[in-house]
Amino acid sequence: MPRDQFEGVRPGDDPVDAAGDVSIAPYTAVLFASYGGPDKPADVLPFMRNATAGKNIPDERLVQVSGHYELFGGRSPINELNAALMDAVRAELASRGVEVPVVIGNRNWHPLFAETVDGLVSDGHERVLGLATSAYQSYSSCRQYCEDLVRATDGRPLRVDKVDPFWDAPEFAEANARALVAAVGTLRETVGDAPIRVLFVTHSIPIAMNEASSTGEPAARYDAQHLQVAEAVAALASRELGEELGWDLTYCSRSGAPHVPWLEPDVNERLAGVQGEGVAGVVAAPIGFISDHMEVAYDLDTEASATAADLGLPYVRAATVGPDSGFASLLVDRLLERAAVARGERPDDTICRFSTGACCLSRPEGATR
Repeated sequence: MPRDQFEGVRPGDDPVDAAGDVSIAPYTAVLFASYGGPDKPADVLPFMRNATAGKNIPDERLVQVSGHYELFGGRSPINELNAALMDAVRAELASRGVEVPVVIGNRNWHPLFAETVDGLVSDGHERVLGLATSAYQSYSSCRQYCEDLVRATDGRPLRVDKVDPFWDAPEFAEANARALVAAVGTLRETVGDAPIRVLFVTHSIPIAMNEASSTGEPAARYDAQHLQVAEAVAALASRELGEELGWDLTYCSRSGAPHVPWLEPDVNERLAGVQGEGVAGVVAAPIGFISDHMEVAYDLDTEASATAADLGLPYVRAATVGPDSGFASLLVDRLLERAAVARGERPDDTICRFSTGACCLSRPEGATR
């Protein structure tokens, strides 16, 4: 993993403004940018319409594929989890002497980005820091949020500058490693010293989107980002546990037309594969997600867990990083770093300028599908 990308601001080294105070000036608020999710059964179909807008999917099909939400009472866990993470970030900011509003805007459910922007403008904010609830670089996890925010602020007296993805932060790997160590300990209570396998899991994306992610260079793409994080997390956890952990990178939540290729292998397919490799148990480590939202609650805790049970394979799912105290600290570090860049106190060569560069496109330039 390229360590030169891992040089962030550590606690105790917070950037300060001209007056010597820890500050997010010139910004006056923080806007969490998230996917959104339904709060109750009546929200599910309108939410699904928003999430699939422009794809001409009939309501009948949307009802068929919304069954995941029925299993959870017609609501997504994402909204409460985002609220808890925002509380943690507020508290971390306050502990460093920064008191600013921390609000949320969503792509697909209320409060939508336009609604949040309306509130910020009404409250007199002119420059705001945007923080997406996704660690990685791809169209859907990064650039699309930039586009969302540009549309929401078009013609409005508000500028939102998005914080860079943070997959390459050492604190992110460390938080995931702590979760993995705990999960391995839990699995060992069942399987003893028998061989185990770690399946790192993230959200699959179309192969075309992967090829256009980040700069498009193979070593910088979405899948390569995850491989680098997985390698770092496995190394940290192996060192702590005193054993060498075998691992694979797997994917979940594939959707869309069956003929469109997406990143593989699916976590369920890999579970079936490791059963024949002398593995006595599996830990699923969701490094692609920062909280236990639907992809974790359904794809891993429900579907993959059932697959493992059918195979007779002991299965433990590691925690996501959201509740880890070090994770909120990392996010605040990134907010302070970005503010220092805006004040001209730090170099701006790491700031993504999506409007002027061909980064994180939905497909490679010139591709037709």
